[in-house]
Order: sequence, then C-alpha cells, then structure tokens
Amino acid sequence: MAKRKWVSFDSWYGELFDDRWPLLRASLLKEPVYAELKEGLLKPYYLDEASCLAAESLEAEPGDTVLDMCAAPGGKTLLIALALGGSGRLVANDRSASRRSRLKRVLTEYLPEALLSTVETTSHDATKWGLYEQDAYDRVLLDAPCSSERHVIHSPAHLSRWSPSRSRNLAHQAYAMLSAAYTAVKPGGLVVYSTCALSPLENDGVMKKLLARRKITLVTPRLRYGEPTEFGVQVTPDRDDGRGPMYISRFCK
Repeated sequence: MAKRKWVSFDSWYGELFDDRWPLLRASLLKEPVYAELKEGLLKPYYLDEASCLAAESLEAEPGDTVLDMCAAPGGKTLLIALALGGSGRLVANDRSASRRSRLKRVLTEYLPEALLSTVETTSHDATKWGLYEQDAYDRVLLDAPCSSERHVIHSPAHLSRWSPSRSRNLAHQAYAMLSAAYTAVKPGGLVVYSTCALSPLENDGVMKKLLARRKITLVTPRLRYGEPTEFGVQVTPDRDDGRGPMYISRFCK
C-alpha cells in the first residue's frame, strides 16, 4: 500500500485560498481586534470583536431560555447574559473541567448578581445533548471547537502536529454537536452555528450536511462586516481589518 503523501499547513491552506493565502496568513500573525465590553459588567472584559458577532446573532431577549453549548472561556456567555437582562434562563455548558473552571471564574468576576442568578453551568457532552433535553430552548449557540488557524499559526508545537485530518475530525464532531443543537431547540427556535475556523469543511461543510438531513430554514446573519458564503457569513482578518476568522450561520427549526 502506498504511503499517504504528507501535506503541510501552508500547502493545504494555500490550495484552499490560492493567491490570497500569503496575505491571509500574514494577517493571522497580527494581533486580533478586541472589543471592550463594560456596560452592565462589574469590570471591562476584552473579546475578539468578531466573536461578539456570534453572540449578537443569537438575538436573545429577556425571558428567553438559551443554551450556550460550548461556553468557555465565557466572553460570548457574558454577552448573552447581558441581553437577557436578568430575565429568563441561560445554560452555559462545557465538558472540560479546566475550561469549565475558567468559565465559572469569568462569570463570577464579571456578572452582577442579578445577571449571574439566571446562569447555570453544566458539564455535558455537547454531542449527546439530545439525551438530556429536547425541544427545550428558544435560542442555542454552538460555537464549536475548531481548527482555530490563528492559534495554530502562532504555536510551533501545534503547527508541527497539524494535519488535514484535524479539520476532518473536527468537522465530524461539529456535525454531531449541531445535530444535538437541532434537537435541543424548540420548533421555531433559532440556532447559531459559529467557528473561528477558515477550513470550509468545518463551516459550510457542516451546514451542508445538516441541511441534507434535517428540516431547517436558514436565516441570513445580519453582520456589520464579512463575506457571504453558501450557508452563512465568513469574517476574515485580511478583508475585515484584522477581525476574525469567524464563521456564522443561523437556522430555525
């Protein structure tokens, strides 16, 4: 049996983005653009500006029941709690004990008690959420674990271990989580699927698979920047003044 040809990070993404890749790669090496969140919080919290779009796209309102399936480290959870305004219910989930500990610390340090009292932290496996609750939430945010190329390119250790199979495996996991999000949301409820990945396998690829297997209605994200894709919007640092990467897609059940 012939050995599988080794593919480097740069050759794989260079094939995906063609002549655009050198500029996109250079933009990934620069500092992200941060937003300062302070209104309604105990102290300022700094979050990648593109990440704010995922939480904002949920359009949560006071009284809603909301699930944040992969909530750590907690910046998006803070924005959702602010949108609920102390009314409703927010479940902030993360399976990892260490990440969940950080999530709890962020929520405690930044949220006033009136907002914190509406938040519950859980430790479920997001791929199996349908075993716990079905048709239970008005809004679900799945900010899925992803390739996070901006992080990889800054870490020689992660870069040395990278392979195309990483993106394929993460896309498979994301689809399982998104199917669980579909099960968890109420009929007519809204799901936001987001990643900080550039890989189309983890973005439109996951949505395409869901559309083929579930009855959903796409809802176009209303973003201040970003480029439309087949099933969502992609924010990229080379074209959006340093913001991102961030992919966002929305659908109603």
